[in-house]
Amino acid sequence: MPLIRECIVTTVGQGGRVHMAPLGLIEEDEGWILAPFAPSGTLDNLRASRRGTVNFTDDARIFAGCVTGRRDWPLVGLDEPAAPRLAAALAHAELEVTRIEEDAQRPRFHCRVVRQETHAPFLGMNRARAAVLEGAILATRLSLLPREKIESEMAYLAIAIDKTAGENERRAWRWITDKIDAYYARR
Repeated sequence: MPLIRECIVTTVGQGGRVHMAPLGLIEEDEGWILAPFAPSGTLDNLRASRRGTVNFTDDARIFAGCVTGRRDWPLVGLDEPAAPRLAAALAHAELEVTRIEEDAQRPRFHCRVVRQETHAPFLGMNRARAAVLEGAILATRLSLLPREKIESEMAYLAIAIDKTAGENERRAWRWITDKIDAYYARR
């Protein structure tokens, strides 16, 4: 299995509108692969601009926010043609698409790193942040996974929230659990 880094991808669409989405960045040799699901804003923007910025952040709220409709996070502009980066990014990498491997469900955009910068130190791991990230991923797969699996994994992840979360992680966790509860209430 390849190394996958969870990040927030920013892209720019028509009219200069910035789109932000969590995505697993797949390591490949000297570059990276972005594989957004179809349909998506990230997919459309990568096709049109062939550029994206990957943001490495430890702010769990941004991952949870993106999957629950909260995408208004502060950005920092970069030199054109790069998409802006998150103000909360510990580091970012500006990518240029070099090749597209077509697929009806999930095309793969092979990218080279144009520029990479570090903005703040990484101060260590936190189990609650990891749990929020895993919960956010589960919240994007509600229609794909059995309810029992979602509920059992969320119950296990809640242990890390209860033991190690700060206020930001608790807030992010509530956003995710509210989304999951609302989904099952409609069924």
